[in-house]
Amino acid sequence: MKLFSRKKDLRILEQINSKSSVKRHIEFIFGCLLIAISYNLFLAPNNIVAGGVGGLAIIINYLTNIDNSIFIFVCDILLLILSYFLLGKEKTKATILGSILFPIFVNLTSNIGSIIDIDTNQLLLISVFGGVVYGFGAGMIYKAGFTTGGTDIINQILSKYLKISMGNSMLYCDGTIVLLTAFVFGPTQFMYSIIVLYVISFMSDRVILGVSDSKAFYIVTDEEKRIKEYILKYLNHGVTVFNAKGGFAKERENVLMCVLPTKDYYRLKEGIHQIDPDAFFVVTDAYEVFGGE
Repeated sequence: MKLFSRKKDLRILEQINSKSSVKRHIEFIFGCLLIAISYNLFLAPNNIVAGGVGGLAIIINYLTNIDNSIFIFVCDILLLILSYFLLGKEKTKATILGSILFPIFVNLTSNIGSIIDIDTNQLLLISVFGGVVYGFGAGMIYKAGFTTGGTDIINQILSKYLKISMGNSMLYCDGTIVLLTAFVFGPTQFMYSIIVLYVISFMSDRVILGVSDSKAFYIVTDEEKRIKEYILKYLNHGVTVFNAKGGFAKERENVLMCVLPTKDYYRLKEGIHQIDPDAFFVVTDAYEVFGGE
């Protein structure tokens, strides 16, 4: 029975991976193009380093005048070889396309600055817009299930062999590259690089998760009946009741869960405070809501 269930789960995973394959590849290619445009239009000309092999290429180009796309391509190939031996064939296959395509797009868009004139005196605007375009492209790539290789491979290797999380791997690897900015280009460029990193992270999350238009409430209260009635009758939204046990007091209690549009967030929050000022509740963004009435 377990073997049958496992085969069924694998078929589901295969269906997910094969679903809209053409669309996923188009999104991936367009995402790579956006990253390359942001790289050559906003980041590289202004020595703003956003981590990764591309960021390291900007530093090396400044010190040695080696072409960015050539440096990225050579590094990506070397990292692919390293990935094959340290991470295995399957994980390496997932990064091949991005490792090759990104430096090609960087080369093809290298002269975009001569076509689109950007005022280099407005570094804050450049950082914000560069981060938005880069983050949008990165979000499309991750959402399509791809990566651009580079330091993503190093992060996986560090995570696997040093037994640390991917988040810490990214912090050590990309953080070191960004930190080099302060020594090579000065503290001002380092601060702009931090701004770009934040905008990229924020924007890529928005592309992957979307913009939340709903809120999920988890409520623990002694006035369960009144709050439930308030939600059902006056806000016209459903409520789910969970049986829970307190971790400290070990007492049994119910948790009310309600998902409602953001426009009703204030009415529910204030309603809870009015009915039970001592109620404990947690509010989170709900990015996708399916089913229900």
